[in-house]
Amino acid sequence: MYGLFRPRVLGAWKVPATGPVIFAVNHSHNVDGPMVMGVAPRPTHFLIKKEAFIGPLDPFLTGIGQLKVDRDTADRTAITRALGVLAAGGVLGIFPEGTRGEGDFAALRAGLAYFAVRGRAPIVPVAVLGSSDRRGRLVKALPPLRSRVDVVFGDPFDAGDGSGRSTRAALDEATGRIRERLTAHLENARRLTGR
Repeated sequence: MYGLFRPRVLGAWKVPATGPVIFAVNHSHNVDGPMVMGVAPRPTHFLIKKEAFIGPLDPFLTGIGQLKVDRDTADRTAITRALGVLAAGGVLGIFPEGTRGEGDFAALRAGLAYFAVRGRAPIVPVAVLGSSDRRGRLVKALPPLRSRVDVVFGDPFDAGDGSGRSTRAALDEATGRIRERLTAHLENARRLTGR
């Protein structure tokens, strides 16, 4: 990432050095996941849609520890592997909106709350800003080469209410708390970076 773009990384020191952690990343461009993987202070295992695992990308993504997920079903294999990453004290990367969009955390899905509560993992909000500002001239699907992309890590927080409950109601409440924290982090990141 540092060879192709000019990432500016803020708040990486906030990421816990050990133990399970979930990166909740906004998603407005294809390069957001690779950017976070390239600049994060710890190796990250992202849940990535199965459609991305095609051709030579399949063995590459699998080889670097990324997790294939079928977004159309309750993918038990992906859920088990993701919980396994957290149980082993690793970092799980999630795009909580489920797909690329405005990157504003408006359409949050319940999966993030489930993994945070079941995996007993703090959530670190991550804002990637500038990746979708302009299209590259050489490769239209990427931001312009050597353009600045800001990656802002926020303060870790627990999604649960302290009870350890993982009922549907508890997860819905956790999703509401998560949305508030992620939205506040995104607003703060925009203030910090001027984007």
